[in-house]
Amino acid sequence: MLDLTAKVHDESRQGEAYAPFVNDPTVYRKKFYIESYGCQMNFSDSEIVASILNKEGYGATRNAEEADLVLLNTCSIREKAEQTVRKRLTEFRKAKESKPGLLVGVLGCMAERLKAKFLEEEKLVDMVVGPDAYRSLPGLIEEAETGQKTVNVLLSRDETYADISPVRLESNGVTAFVSIMRGCNNMCSFCVVPFTRGRERSRDAFSIVAEAQDLFDRGFREVTLLGQNVDSYYWVNEEAAATVQNAAGEAVTFAKLLEMVALVSPDLRVRFSTSHPKDITEEVLLTMAKYENICKYIHLPVQSGNSRILQLMNRTYTREWYMAKVDQIKRIMPDCGISADIITGFCTETEEEHQETLSIMEYSKYDYSFMFFYSERPGTLAARRYKDDIPEEVKKRRLQEIITMQNRLSVESNKLDIGQTYKVLIEGESKRSDQDWMGRNSRNKAVVFAKGNSNYKKGDYVYVTITDCTQGTLLGYLQQ
Repeated sequence: MLDLTAKVHDESRQGEAYAPFVNDPTVYRKKFYIESYGCQMNFSDSEIVASILNKEGYGATRNAEEADLVLLNTCSIREKAEQTVRKRLTEFRKAKESKPGLLVGVLGCMAERLKAKFLEEEKLVDMVVGPDAYRSLPGLIEEAETGQKTVNVLLSRDETYADISPVRLESNGVTAFVSIMRGCNNMCSFCVVPFTRGRERSRDAFSIVAEAQDLFDRGFREVTLLGQNVDSYYWVNEEAAATVQNAAGEAVTFAKLLEMVALVSPDLRVRFSTSHPKDITEEVLLTMAKYENICKYIHLPVQSGNSRILQLMNRTYTREWYMAKVDQIKRIMPDCGISADIITGFCTETEEEHQETLSIMEYSKYDYSFMFFYSERPGTLAARRYKDDIPEEVKKRRLQEIITMQNRLSVESNKLDIGQTYKVLIEGESKRSDQDWMGRNSRNKAVVFAKGNSNYKKGDYVYVTITDCTQGTLLGYLQQ
């Protein structure tokens, strides 16, 4: 079986399901357990949910068996993710037989699409809650405790959860996600996000800066600004605010927001995800180049290297346009790392068009990629307009060719770093040895190095000289 989530960072945790830390049992009368699947936005949403539940007397637990409430924050972007969630829900349904008071709920992107199946046909859950309805959780839980099945999947045009301080689940105390916007206005034909998360709306810029400042004051040293398409962030200050950074009525673009967060402190690194190639502006690139603490790394999903397929996908750019954007990034920031999302086997894709995807990967020199074969999602434009006509064995073969290409590009990229010295933020101990630290450089590459006799700790910046590499990790030694 091919690894359809192929990502070549050995030390990365992205995309895993996880459970949160255990809260003080003297404070919380009940316990909840949460698993998150899919994108970073879902992980960020789980931290909002945790904050809401804490205020209702629920503390988090790593152990599902001792939980009074089990929540699965779901992803609909691929069929495999849905299959995984359905399997977990079946397991929790069995657990309810031995613990009758246990409540099980589905959150997130699967909520709207599969609410009837989960609640009525398969009786897998007690509640279904969409991404814009987390404030209603306390009431839904109270109603579910009476034996009623509860649901709220209404989408909002203004909900951003800007006033909720997220509980940092499984935090390393160094890096954190900060959601800056919700929803998506891009109607990519393969994607369910506009239907599951609604229209774009941007969060109050001052609340974003305040959250970043609070994280820095608490010892965090890196924030990742999150949105389905961060480059389309746009917020207008309708009221006068006690700040010299922004006057009433002035619009805050993503470039301006980046600068505002970077100015919190030169010791706070700033990352962002995800960018749409059509929207990332020269102003954003120049702002990145201007500030040392804005990381020189852009996730720039390409999806396909062929213009006809890109048109079918409704990506609104051509192969040549994308390549010109890569050129612009490298001209302004020669040291900038680039990664991508790639879908192979989209409807009617030919072998020649598949080869164009391989060639654009070669041209862009991606440090790493998220690679998948096309999985038709019900309700999307592609499902309504096009026939999913590429045989699965062809999709898998093409995907393997893309993975092989990316593996080579990743190794080549990492080999170029040998002999270089990088500023690295220590995130924690290496997974393989407690004698080694693991951190990342500005290009988002994982770096592993021996602790030695140094007194460094998590959250410290150090300089590491690279001596070797694997496909997904740089290896080096501390500069004393």
